[in-house]
Amino acid sequence: MNQINPRKLLLSKWTASQPINREKHFIVIECQLDEHDLVVSVELQAVLTKRSQHLPWRALQDSSLWLTGWR
Repeated sequence: MNQINPRKLLLSKWTASQPINREKHFIVIECQLDEHDLVVSVELQAVLTKRSQHLPWRALQDSSLWLTGWR
């Protein structure tokens, strides 16, 4: 399980454990906040293709799917 500080998510780097369409390295380009300024979801952008995807920020804690940094 990855340890994540939600306040430091913006511009953090992530590696997908199972790359799809050669997309392996991602960067967090946006964090969606709720009315209490708590992070709800993030937008990840693939470095290679610039495709972005939204997912709940807690999904990044699953180390079987995501690894911190670029590897």
